[in-house]
Amino acid sequence: MTSTNVHKDVEDSGPSGYAAARLRLLQEGARSGPPRRSALAELTDDWLAGLFTAGAEQLRGVSLIAVGGYGRGELSPRSDLDLVLLHDGSASDAVAALADRIWYPVWDLGLALDHSVRTPAEARKTAADDLKVQLGLLDARHIAGDLGLTAGLRTTILADWRNQAPKRLPELQELCDERAERQGELQYLLEPDLKEARGGLRDATVLRAVAASWLADAPREGLDDARRRLLDVRDALHLTTGRATDRLALQEQDQVAAELGLLDADTLLRQVYEAARVISYASDVTWREVGRVLRSRAVRPRLRAMLGGGKPVAERSPLAEGVVEQDGEVVLARAARPDRDPVLPLRAAAAAAQAGLPLSLHAVRRMAAGVRPLPTPWPAEAREQLVTLLGSGQPTIDVWEALEAEGLITRMLPDWERVRCRPQRNAVHIWTVDRHLIETAVRASEFTRRVHRPDLLLVAALLHDIGKGWPGDHSVAGEIIAKDVAARIGFDRDDVAVLSTLVRHHLLLVDTATRRDLEDPLTVRSVADAVGSQGTLELLHALTEADALATGPAAWSTWRGSLVADLVKRVGAVLAGDDLDEPEAVAPTAEQERLAIEAVATGGPVLSLRAQTEPPVLAEDQPAGDPEPLGVELLIAVPDQRGVLPAVAGVLAVHRLTVRTAELSALDLPDGVEGSVLLLNWRVAAQYGSLPQAARLRADLVRALDGSLDVAGRLAERDAAYPRRRGVVAPPARVTVASAASRHATVIEVRAQDAPGLLFRIGRALEDAGVRMRSAHVSTLGANAVDAFYVTDAKGAPLSGGEAASVARKLEETLRG
Repeated sequence: MTSTNVHKDVEDSGPSGYAAARLRLLQEGARSGPPRRSALAELTDDWLAGLFTAGAEQLRGVSLIAVGGYGRGELSPRSDLDLVLLHDGSASDAVAALADRIWYPVWDLGLALDHSVRTPAEARKTAADDLKVQLGLLDARHIAGDLGLTAGLRTTILADWRNQAPKRLPELQELCDERAERQGELQYLLEPDLKEARGGLRDATVLRAVAASWLADAPREGLDDARRRLLDVRDALHLTTGRATDRLALQEQDQVAAELGLLDADTLLRQVYEAARVISYASDVTWREVGRVLRSRAVRPRLRAMLGGGKPVAERSPLAEGVVEQDGEVVLARAARPDRDPVLPLRAAAAAAQAGLPLSLHAVRRMAAGVRPLPTPWPAEAREQLVTLLGSGQPTIDVWEALEAEGLITRMLPDWERVRCRPQRNAVHIWTVDRHLIETAVRASEFTRRVHRPDLLLVAALLHDIGKGWPGDHSVAGEIIAKDVAARIGFDRDDVAVLSTLVRHHLLLVDTATRRDLEDPLTVRSVADAVGSQGTLELLHALTEADALATGPAAWSTWRGSLVADLVKRVGAVLAGDDLDEPEAVAPTAEQERLAIEAVATGGPVLSLRAQTEPPVLAEDQPAGDPEPLGVELLIAVPDQRGVLPAVAGVLAVHRLTVRTAELSALDLPDGVEGSVLLLNWRVAAQYGSLPQAARLRADLVRALDGSLDVAGRLAERDAAYPRRRGVVAPPARVTVASAASRHATVIEVRAQDAPGLLFRIGRALEDAGVRMRSAHVSTLGANAVDAFYVTDAKGAPLSGGEAASVARKLEETLRG
C-alpha cells in the first residue's frame, strides 16, 4: 500500500483507520529503519492533526506539539507519544475539552502517552525547573494549530538553553554519570538497555542537546550511523516482543537478530557494542571539550587583564618527541610529521598514559590520516613504547580506546579486529574480549615487580585471549596467533617461544589447582612439562592472577590464589630438580584431627562452622583495608562409608546453602586411633537469610546417612512448589574423563549449570555407578560448576577405559535428564 493510500485511510476511518494503517505499515517487509520510523511519525501526525482540527473548531491560540523522540520524527513500533497542547491562556475550558478529544482516542488504541497542557510561560518555567523537560522541548515539532505559537516557544526554549548552558551542562553531565552508574556501559552488557545504558540512545540525544548549546560539538563521524543502528535494533525488539521495552534480553536476541537479517545473536551484540562504543567515545570527547570551554571562560578575563588585553597563548609542555601537553590534553607538536614517523602513535599513546592525560581527538585523527605503517618487524622503539603503554595502569584504557576509535589499533595489530567488540556469553566475564585483554594488561602492570621480564608479561596479557576470534580452543588458536604477532613486533625467537607458551597455557595453573589433586605427582609433573622453565612459571603465575582479576569478581579469591600458589611452589620444586614421586603425607591440622577422633569415637559425623574472610584485592601502593566476607567454612569428619558426598550435598541443598568450593579426602589418623575417616572441607553461603545452626545440620546429616531423611523427595517438593523463572537456556551438562591425569585414580570432570542439589545428584549418580571416591574438587564460577572427582573401583584401582567411559556417560545422562 502506498503512503498516499495509508494517509487516506486515516482521514476516512478515524482512529480505526489509523490503527489499521499503522499495523499495515509495521508489517511491510520492504520498509524498515529510518524510512519506517519517519512514515510512522508522519502517519501519526496526520491522525493527531485530524483529532485536533475536529476538536479545535474555531479555537485560536492553540497548537499541538510533538516533543522528545516523536518530536525528532523517530517513532519505534511501541514508542510513547510525547505531546504538548500549547495555548495562549485565553480559553482554558475549551482547551481542556480539546485535550480530552485528543488524549482519549490515543488511550483507547492502547498507545502510551506522555502529555501536558501548558501556556508558553508555563512551559518555559517547567523547563527551567526540570532539565529533562527542557531537553524534550529542544526537539519540539509543530503538528497542528497555531504555527506562530509553536515557533515562539521553540525560539524561547532554544535561547534559554544557550544562555543557561554554562550552568545546565554540568548538571546534565552529572545526570549522565549517575545514569551510567545505575545502568552500566552498553558496550559490555549481555542484556543491555539500549536507551539508558551509557553509550545508548539517551546519550545520543544528550549529544544533540550539547551541540544545540553552541558550547561544544560531538565528533560527527559515525555518530549518526551508530544512533540509527541502535534505533533499528529497538524497532526489531519492539516488533518481536510486542512490548515497549528497551532491554535486549538474552532470550530475545536470536529473534531480534533474525528480524534484522543478521547471522546470530553474537553478530547482533557486536553491532550494538560497536554503536555504543562510537557514542561513548563521542560523549567522552564532547564532555571534555565542554569542561575545557567552561574553564577557559572562567580564566580568560584574568589572563586578558594580566596580558594587557591581548589574546592568551595556550601553554605547551613537551612530553616526548613530537608530543606535547596543551590544555589538559596530549597533542602533537607543531613539528611532528606522522607521515615520516611510524612510531608516533605509540609514542604519543605511551606519553599520554604515563602522564594520565587524554589523547586529543585532533591528534588521533591526524595520525590516523597520515601515519606511515610500521615496518615488519617493528623497530625496537615501537616495541618499547607498546610495553610502556601497556604498563601504565588504568590510564591505558582510555588512551587505547582513543586509538581504537580511529582504527589505529587494528592497523598496527590486524588480529585485533576479530576480538574487537566480541561478546563473551559467560556470566563470569564482565567485559567483551578486547576490553578484557586491556583490563588484564592493566592488572598485570601491578605485578611487573614480581617478574624478571615485565615486557613479556604485559604482551602476554594483551594476547592471551586473542584466539577467541577463531573457532576451536582459543588457547590453541591463540598460541599460533601469538607467535606471529610476537615475531611481527620484534621479539627474538626465545621470547616468541615464551609468549606462545604463556598464551597456550594461560588457564593451566588455575584449572589444575582447582580441579586436580595436587598431592598426585603426575599432576605436578604434567604442569612442569608444559611450562618448561622457572622463568616461564613465574610469568604464568602473574598472568594467571591478572587474567582472573580482570575477568570478574567470581574468578578470583584468596582460596583460588592459595591453591595456585601451592601448585606453583610444587612445580617450581620439580623444575629445580626435586623428586616428588614420594610425597610426604600432609599432616592434618589440630582442628581436623580433633574432629576425626571425635567422629571415630561417636561413630557418626562431626562438623564445625567458621566464618571466612579475605583481604580486598589492592594495588601495591594501597593501604590494607578491612577483610571482605568470603563465606563460611564447613568442616565435616565422617567415618568412611558409602554415600557421604550425596548425603552432605543433599543436606546443604535442603538448607538452601550454596556450595562455593568443596574438597573430599581420606584422613590419616594418629597412631593408636583405629578406623578410617573422610574429611570434607566446604565453603558455603546462605542463599538468603542466616546460616542454620551446626547442631541442626549435624542432625539432618545423621538422618541422611542412615536413610531416614528423604533428601531427593524434599528437593523435588521444593522445586515443584517454587518453579524456576523462565530465563536463559543453559547449555547441557558435559562429563568427560581426564585421561592420564592421575596414576592412582580415574578423574571424572563435570561442567554444568550450577543449581540447588547439583552436587547431590552427581554424588548419588557416582554412588549408583559403584565407584569409590578418592577425592573431590568442586568449584563454582558464576553460574557454572566445574567439578573433578577422583574415583576408583571397589579394590582401589583406577577404572579401565571402558568402565570410565560408561560412568561418564551415565552421569551425563543423569544430569541432562
